[in-house]
Amino acid sequence: MTNPSAEVSVLPTQITVHAPAKINLVLHILDRRSDGYHNVWSLMQTVRLEDKLSISINPGHSAITLRCDDPSLTADRSNLVYRAAEAVLEQSGQAVGLDIALAKRIPMGAGLGGGSSDAAATINGLNRILKLGWSPKQMARVGQTLGSDVPFFFFAPIATVSGRGEMVTPVRIIGSRWVVLVNPSFPVETRWAYQQLSESRTGVVPISRFHSALDTGAELSWKQVLEAVENDFEAPVFHAYPLLRDIKQRLTARGAEVALLSGSGATVFGIFQDEAEARSAQASFLNEQTFKVFVAETHTGS
Repeated sequence: MTNPSAEVSVLPTQITVHAPAKINLVLHILDRRSDGYHNVWSLMQTVRLEDKLSISINPGHSAITLRCDDPSLTADRSNLVYRAAEAVLEQSGQAVGLDIALAKRIPMGAGLGGGSSDAAATINGLNRILKLGWSPKQMARVGQTLGSDVPFFFFAPIATVSGRGEMVTPVRIIGSRWVVLVNPSFPVETRWAYQQLSESRTGVVPISRFHSALDTGAELSWKQVLEAVENDFEAPVFHAYPLLRDIKQRLTARGAEVALLSGSGATVFGIFQDEAEARSAQASFLNEQTFKVFVAETHTGS
């Protein structure tokens, strides 16, 4: 299976890695764990909206330097890319200087996994440039210390994810779709979303047989997937941000087969059969000057 986050061009001491955004086609939030996190069950899919990382080995110093073209993103130890590079060097026992440049396209705080994908791409890139020979499982073990969504990207483009996020089962969806991603340019804080969900529901609904069956099939049709789409965060997040419900309704009205909140938001996506329909839907948001609207094809596992 081709891993889209590992599309690389290699120079002797430099590598460029693309980090794709993800959408949650299904997201169920289950019971709270003893470590404070929640168990989840999700069907995740990468799309062709990507950040780009350029990683260079620099013999002139022994530090990690990080530059980002988005000034609102910190480029210090609080950045997941920096922390991922630190973790790889620590785990591998390497002591080299690294210069990393991050070009951002994926909106931040958007439910699209941009930071997690960047971290996974950093681990993936360093695994290659340092010739560590780590398997996806080994890279995922490093990644899961950085964030719950990170392990998924080592098994992308499509997988079911459970536990805290560390249990990843790759699946294949036959064919591709076009996705319109509508981000209203404000973030939804994940911790807040979990709190709102806990306060608004009376109990945890177990995974249905229908959703569990998605784990057992090596191949899924888009018909199966479209019948399964669901996100537990939608009700509480839409209650607090009715604009997001309006975006969902507008995408459906413009011909989306389904529309759904991704992650805890704030991005809402619509799935379309072809690019022309997706571009037409995108155009309907042109007057919304504060919105960021992208059209991207889904990655396939073939």
